[in-house]
Amino acid sequence: MKGIVFPGDGTTVLKDFPEPEPGSGEVVVKVRASGMCGSDLHFYHGAFDFDHSVIQGHEPCGEVYALGDGVDPARFAVGDRVMIHHYFGCGTCRRCRAGWPQMCETAPGKTMAVHVDGGHAPFALVPAAALLPMPEGLSFEAGAAIGCGTGTAWGAIKRLGGVSDTTTVVIGQGPVGLSATMFAASMGARVIAVDVDDRRLAESRRFGADLVVNSRERDIAAAVAEYTGGRMADVVMETSGRAGDDALAVLGTFGRAVFIGLPGHVQFTTQAVYKKQWTLMTSWTMSSIEQARCADYVVAHNLPVDDLYSHTWTIEQADEAYRWFDKQDAGKGVFLFG
Repeated sequence: MKGIVFPGDGTTVLKDFPEPEPGSGEVVVKVRASGMCGSDLHFYHGAFDFDHSVIQGHEPCGEVYALGDGVDPARFAVGDRVMIHHYFGCGTCRRCRAGWPQMCETAPGKTMAVHVDGGHAPFALVPAAALLPMPEGLSFEAGAAIGCGTGTAWGAIKRLGGVSDTTTVVIGQGPVGLSATMFAASMGARVIAVDVDDRRLAESRRFGADLVVNSRERDIAAAVAEYTGGRMADVVMETSGRAGDDALAVLGTFGRAVFIGLPGHVQFTTQAVYKKQWTLMTSWTMSSIEQARCADYVVAHNLPVDDLYSHTWTIEQADEAYRWFDKQDAGKGVFLFG
């Protein structure tokens, strides 16, 4: 089979790989959709360490194709529609048992497309523990997005403890930011969407933003102050990784802020802000438990996750797809497989 790899120099290579065979406790998934995530670009350009020989793609979704020995047939059967939690841990430590294998405490964790083969290929080999049944009504494209980008926005809202009846500022309206806007609006937040691109801001209105602010054209703090009558934001979600100062500038008293985007430099002096009684936190994707809950929520509220995608590709178009995605001036892409 063919799979997409990154040499790390801003190019892609379509390489031949043997079709995987499941070992004990493993499952081969026939990939139906594999999303392009903004974090791919760090590896595309070689900015992060990774195994250059592995297949890329950490947002795969598909159908069970083959089961290895020891996989409980009561849990999964050939043909089942499944999402994948793309981190693999020991499965027994307290973090793994709580659904956080990316925070495994007893063994080096493995991440698809970083340490082991990912989903930009017709088949993917994963531990059975990484599979999550897909709810009826969820498309493969939506299941792929929930596997990282959209699920990352969900995980951040869960870290915040919810956003209902708040003024929430979402900085950055890429796929994660748009997902955050969509979720927050659906939960009853008054959402202020911030970006530097008017096309992304137009999309954010479709996903439920009450106010959009182009930060190249308007001071964010002034816009938020005007909208809130000077009270500023109850919640800030910083998804761009480049606006830590802006996030703190718009956060009101007793405000909560979550920092998601990378590299995400954030700096403050306690004496200058301690009376604001802030709660500041980071968020890293989501647990497997919350990934499943996110999928259920999307279906129950009929949220338009599929609309995050502006482009669909075949893996034969990998070079064109990543040159397009590298511009970061449009939506999200997904590789589809028959």
